[in-house]
Amino acid sequence: MKILVTGGAEGLGKAITVRLLREEGNRVWITYPASPDRAREIGSSSGSVKSVKCDYKSPEDIEALAAAMPGMDLDVLVNNATVGYTQEHFHKMRPGLFIESFSHNVYPVMRITQQAIALFRKKKFGKIINVLTSYLINRPPTGLSEYVANKAYLESMSKSWAVENARFNITSNSISPSFMRTGFTSAVDERIVEEMAASHPLKKLLTPEEVADIVFFFVDAPQHVNGVNLPVNCASDIV
Repeated sequence: MKILVTGGAEGLGKAITVRLLREEGNRVWITYPASPDRAREIGSSSGSVKSVKCDYKSPEDIEALAAAMPGMDLDVLVNNATVGYTQEHFHKMRPGLFIESFSHNVYPVMRITQQAIALFRKKKFGKIINVLTSYLINRPPTGLSEYVANKAYLESMSKSWAVENARFNITSNSISPSFMRTGFTSAVDERIVEEMAASHPLKKLLTPEEVADIVFFFVDAPQHVNGVNLPVNCASDIV
């Protein structure tokens, strides 16, 4: 399989990349936003990895990646990258922040996926895998309205991608993991993290490696598995 993992050089993205490389024959492209050091580290351990600079805040980078995608002859797109989020009560947030956040976290995913679908339709095969959040289920946490809204938009788009492209042998599935300890969540107070682990049914938090295994499941799944959003939250919510 030829696979593009956005944000595949660190955190959850790195775990996904490493997991995919365990399967002989996979070739993986990863994007990184700024420093290529971590991407080089992964690439040096495997000749099956290539890295592409793509800062989601840069329209030029987004278009450059889209232009490079035909040369990758992709089978799978893993939409993992995200710029970040602002933790603040909705009524206190600067209105323009929502437009900026959409531009940096949603539009790049849409543009890259649009290009992937165009390529997948030509080859009559493709898989789209989107990393969302279990915060979409039931009650969202306080102060994350911007982040959850972006993921909700992508959840809805993923369903449309599945329906519109099923007859072209293209799937669009999503994973909604619960809280993980990565660089993306490093700002969360350690006491809160300890409380979450203590109240967890398994007394331990979800790991990036466990989520990476589920990404691989979707990569390896038959094309009948389509339009699914799989919560990974140890039965905290049932859908």
